[in-house]
Amino acid sequence: MSLRNKTLFVTGASRGIGLAIALRAARDGANVAVAAKTVKPDPRLPGTIFTAAEEIEKAGGKALPLACDIRNEQSVEKSVAETVARFGGIDIVVNNASAISLTGTLATPMKRYDLMHQINARGTFLVSQKCIPHLEKAANPHVLNLSPPLDFDVKWFANHSAYTLAKYGMSIYAWAMAAEFKGKGIAFNCLWPRTGIATAAIQNILGGDEGMKRCRKPDIMADAAHAIFNRAASTCTGNFFIDDEVLAAEGVTDLDRYAVSPGTPLMPDFFVPAPGARTLVGRS
Repeated sequence: MSLRNKTLFVTGASRGIGLAIALRAARDGANVAVAAKTVKPDPRLPGTIFTAAEEIEKAGGKALPLACDIRNEQSVEKSVAETVARFGGIDIVVNNASAISLTGTLATPMKRYDLMHQINARGTFLVSQKCIPHLEKAANPHVLNLSPPLDFDVKWFANHSAYTLAKYGMSIYAWAMAAEFKGKGIAFNCLWPRTGIATAAIQNILGGDEGMKRCRKPDIMADAAHAIFNRAASTCTGNFFIDDEVLAAEGVTDLDRYAVSPGTPLMPDFFVPAPGARTLVGRS
């Protein structure tokens, strides 16, 4: 299982899960296009495209930092073209960039609504669209959206419908494109964590330091993504993967090493269906 010499185009790769996926691929000797907006340090959000690129190079990969706004078609086109010019193609796309606002209807300004839908749903569609012509030329092409299984229990909508719809939009695109491009041999899948993952969203929105202790490290998502990318694209498509289920299929069942604070009860993530729950699309 190796991604050596494969080229990944990862949105939002300057930090968090996107960076973890990039670093896992880099340890195999992969090429990584770091497509993200952060070019200057932000005290609330660690990391820039340049610090991420430096980490990727140190891990053994080759990096291309790209100042990319996935809301802007020209910006995405330019970033994709630069990636292909530098590395010769694109093998894997990770639609990781996302915006979150866990607010109800009356507390969600339209500016925030638009941001979530432009980045999460529209941005995922746009990046996928621009990369598909290059993925069609790849040996084992994968697109992975970091979005949840489509569980339509109203509890996931009632308190933050705008955010939920934006995230589900990412999942619906993977589901639809898996069918649309099945004949092209491109895999489209989703990956979602069973528990909270220690990222800036948890630190700044969902519980601070105490919340972080109840999370797993981004490495669990990176290892699950790595396993998916090494599966045959022709047969591994249209799935809604949960991180620990992917690892269990690879024989990894001891997950203590992923815990931020081993022994501390873990925070369950949003959108994970209860066992036996009815979803629009079943999990893998």
